[in-house]
Amino acid sequence: MKILVTGATGTVGTHLVEQLIQTGIQVRALTRNPAKANFPNGVEVVAGDLTMPTSLTPALEGITGLHLINFGGGTPLQTGNEIMELAEKAGVKRVTVLRGGPKGALEQAVESSKLTWTFLQPVEFMSGILEWAPSIRAEGVVRQPFSNRKTAIVHEADIASVAARVLGEDSHAGKTYSITGPEVLTPREMVRIISATTGHNIQFIELTEAQAREQWRAAGTPPEVIEFLVWAYGNTPPVGYTLSPAVEQVTGRPPRTFAQWAAEHSDDFRNGVQRKD
Repeated sequence: MKILVTGATGTVGTHLVEQLIQTGIQVRALTRNPAKANFPNGVEVVAGDLTMPTSLTPALEGITGLHLINFGGGTPLQTGNEIMELAEKAGVKRVTVLRGGPKGALEQAVESSKLTWTFLQPVEFMSGILEWAPSIRAEGVVRQPFSNRKTAIVHEADIASVAARVLGEDSHAGKTYSITGPEVLTPREMVRIISATTGHNIQFIELTEAQAREQWRAAGTPPEVIEFLVWAYGNTPPVGYTLSPAVEQVTGRPPRTFAQWAAEHSDDFRNGVQRKD
């Protein structure tokens, strides 16, 4: 078995490549710039771009399983039909799609293909909390709106663990897995966990929506992303805070906690903040 991982240098892709290699599965990692990739020994690195399907032809040779992401260059992929046609010609048998947002052209093409498919639909990634690190290091402060919003935030390694298991088994065909962490948290609670993990006093300052918009604009966030954040944080749909058993059902172990993630990244938050007494 040989798996092609697209988005291999991304948050989930990096973990997926590492986990597959650790289990002895052959891995081919697709990236736009192989020279900058840093993968474990034994990973075959190839150049390719999902928005340019013809670049995938050599990457798909000898591939049994394919991991896809439903976005390329920051926008939903519109090349699903071409990708699936190439995958079928190459003899790919199984595909997973890491989804974000509503079903798009890629998912429709996958469903219409001859491949065995599984959709992975995670909620908010814990890795996104690293955006708080600069203000924590500099001031010991987190400034965010919607302090009491609820999230079933998930460790990115758990998303990869589900993908790795699905790519190696036959029992997940036609399924869509909502992937969450083991607990529902608010931003205030996450700040308290980071504070306890690092041993530092971290203050939470709640922003108004207008202040948040200005902060995001100043950081260079595109207007459409700002609108999405206001919607997602201000009116989080139930799927964003409803716990799912998918991680344990698929992998056989419970999902990683936010406290575990915070401990893994404690050094990212430590510099310059005041220690607790």
